[in-house]
Amino acid sequence: MPSIKLVNVTKSYGNVTAIKNLSLNVDDGEYVCVLGPTGSGKTTLLKLIAGIIKPDKGEIYIDNKLVNNVSPQERNVAYVPQYYALFPHLRVIDNVAFGPLSRGVRREDAYEISMKTLEMMRLSWRADSFPHELSGGMQQRLALARGLASGAKILLLDEPLGALDARLRVELRFKLKDMAERNKLTVIHVTHDQEEAMSLADKLVILRNGEIIQEGSPSHIYNEPASIFVAHFVGGANFFEGFVAEKDEYGSWIQLRNGPLLRVNDATRPVGEKVVVMVREEKTEILKMVKRVEGINLLTGRIEDIRFLGNFISYSILLDNGDKIVSRTPTIASIGRFKIGERVYVRLNAEDLKIFSYPSHGLYKELEVI
Repeated sequence: MPSIKLVNVTKSYGNVTAIKNLSLNVDDGEYVCVLGPTGSGKTTLLKLIAGIIKPDKGEIYIDNKLVNNVSPQERNVAYVPQYYALFPHLRVIDNVAFGPLSRGVRREDAYEISMKTLEMMRLSWRADSFPHELSGGMQQRLALARGLASGAKILLLDEPLGALDARLRVELRFKLKDMAERNKLTVIHVTHDQEEAMSLADKLVILRNGEIIQEGSPSHIYNEPASIFVAHFVGGANFFEGFVAEKDEYGSWIQLRNGPLLRVNDATRPVGEKVVVMVREEKTEILKMVKRVEGINLLTGRIEDIRFLGNFISYSILLDNGDKIVSRTPTIASIGRFKIGERVYVRLNAEDLKIFSYPSHGLYKELEVI
């Protein structure tokens, strides 16, 4: 199983730097998902590894071999682009068999491999069709089947499930991970779908403006985001502006605008520093308004919006200090409990609150994903 290593790689297009001094290690057999907004450099990263484009600076290694000047055909890589790149004059089965045949696999074996891969992609019934006769989702599955059947030990997948309907996307993502594990493939999977990335990745890489801003296991990145942007981009989060009003050896008191205080288990910031407090949507608790509720980190407000999301219900609450907070709670525990316009308490736990230094360009600029 080959490994991949990029060392201080830079790639520019004219005056636009798509990849900036990027270093990345992908271990043998690792399934890496690259997540980032449009224009962050995700596709350029794949093309650099595939050999379709060359870096302006830096080094790329595959299985500890420098490949900067090695052709794509010699890299043992299958690149599945976002826009399919199918052979229009070949039938579906022939598109998939092209890879095995080009490696010298016997014709009978190549077509057996191809049919099995098409069955996994639920396309075997269209084996004799031509690409233009397929829907966009079918063409995407065909491109994925061709990559899987190629025999390459490195798969580079650019939004491989993006054009599929929701049910099929979920079904195929797990088949894809299973096939990668069974065939001992090393995979880099680019996606904009956070749920897809979190469920598939051994390692998650967050890319922004051509730079890796955090990498690690999905659970680590979700629970310990390195920045406001990562916290916002990976999962639902609420943010509040404030400053450190008091601190002791166990934590700090953060004063939000118009007066409310929040207790956080972080004593690293000096008194007076302007900060941003983050809490995940599912880490909030909504309580009915009663005469007396005691406890710290208890905010009051009014429910502005309720959205049914299947297993969860999302409540948007306008707090009395003017901030807004979203609470996501399991449907079974909350359906019918609250109504739009109802006054409620929102309780937050100190251990669930994380604070970040206030960004110099402002909170809303930091949250932009374009």
